[in-house]
Amino acid sequence: MISIIIAEDQYMLRKAMVQLIEFNEQMKVVNDCNNGGDAFEFIEKYHPDIAILDIEMPGLTGLEVLSKIREFKIDTKVIIVTTFKRPGYFEKAVANEVDAYVLKERSVEDLIQTIKHVMNGEKEYSTSLMTTLFKESNPLTHKEQVVLREIGDNLSSKEIAEKLYLSDGTVRNYTSNIIDKLNAENRFNAWKKAKEKGWI
Repeated sequence: MISIIIAEDQYMLRKAMVQLIEFNEQMKVVNDCNNGGDAFEFIEKYHPDIAILDIEMPGLTGLEVLSKIREFKIDTKVIIVTTFKRPGYFEKAVANEVDAYVLKERSVEDLIQTIKHVMNGEKEYSTSLMTTLFKESNPLTHKEQVVLREIGDNLSSKEIAEKLYLSDGTVRNYTSNIIDKLNAENRFNAWKKAKEKGWI
């Protein structure tokens, strides 16, 4: 019997997934919850075979739960199910060795096949997400991402410089490079674009 936890903050969708997955006699949903904190607490304690995680949830996001599962070396396999085609999210999931990353628009029958593939040790990534990733990889360096997050907190160049122990001129150079790379109108437009792509 394949033991499964589902973490999804949309109640109706979560309960529908539980009901449909349990039509399969080989699978048992042992827990379902609406936030990442409860999900990780259960996973850490009981080590279910599969965790099906939404990305944007209260508490911990699905990506943060995935990261903690890997950090604590828990042997639960992780399937991210999302509506977001953001390349940054996908890159982070792959960096944390996600077992499958698929879109919610697929049928539950497809999801059941994904569960079987993952249990057989296979990886599965949405084709449309792969296409998006190849078209749009993150152009920002790590330092530029750090600076851009601070811009999102509405800090001035001087405040960012003080916080990151950089010179004001260096922060301005980073900001200029960010705006150029993202073809943005200004620093806040750059932050918005990067946020929408999941790059920060």
